[in-house]
Amino acid sequence: MAQGLGFRGDVVDYYHRYRRGYPTAVIDALVAAFALTRDDIVVDLGCGTGQLATPIAQRVRAVVGVDPEPDMLTRARSAAAERGVTNATWMIGTDADLPALGGLLGAGTVGAVTIGQALHWMRPDELFPALFPLLRTGGGVAVVTNGTPLWLQHTDWSRALRGWLEAWLDKDLGYACGTDPDSQLRYRQALTKTGFDVREQHVEYAADLDLEQLVGSVYSALPVDQLPPPQRRAQFAEQIRHALSPDDRFTEQVRVTMLLGSKA
Repeated sequence: MAQGLGFRGDVVDYYHRYRRGYPTAVIDALVAAFALTRDDIVVDLGCGTGQLATPIAQRVRAVVGVDPEPDMLTRARSAAAERGVTNATWMIGTDADLPALGGLLGAGTVGAVTIGQALHWMRPDELFPALFPLLRTGGGVAVVTNGTPLWLQHTDWSRALRGWLEAWLDKDLGYACGTDPDSQLRYRQALTKTGFDVREQHVEYAADLDLEQLVGSVYSALPVDQLPPPQRRAQFAEQIRHALSPDDRFTEQVRVTMLLGSKA
């Protein structure tokens, strides 16, 4: 997970406000998969503003949220405090820092490492062996993808959005951020090679978006240097509205995929 991905400044507020959280059924599945209890520590790698870390913290003894962007961690800390969560710690770092974190926590002390829609920034073949010693028996790693990008879905409005964004950015937007079958297979193989017993679970739900939420979600996925300047954002939203016309409300059929690697 590289330093300086550009998810800072104004992007952080868009990320926190418009990125989908995880349904309770996902948190339930993660807790059940690794038999997490109030005695467990969970590490959430690539935690962003805490969409996964904060709800898990309410089920375990402590969560360590790790992210390379200080602004993300600042917002995660304040968001957790707003929800009364006091057992989360927020740490600047990347997947390369897992061995050092393991030295701090000790071998066999972690109940789970969760990675929510962030593994495409990392090196799974190096990461999974590095985190294996941290995990207690019965614990494991969860690779969680919360649906596909808005512009890669099988609806007319999604195809229109992709076409407009590709013209605006002048680049192809076919990359699925680790949600595609080939990436999922690669992650599964890397987990298996490391020695994890791997299974897959899914949670499906529908998400309704208005234009504001759709544009905010787009902003949440852009590096800060690609955001339109504040004085042009109303125009940007109007151009997307025109491109997606006559639709002004949009429904996603979201499939959360959880690759669950357990340590026997």
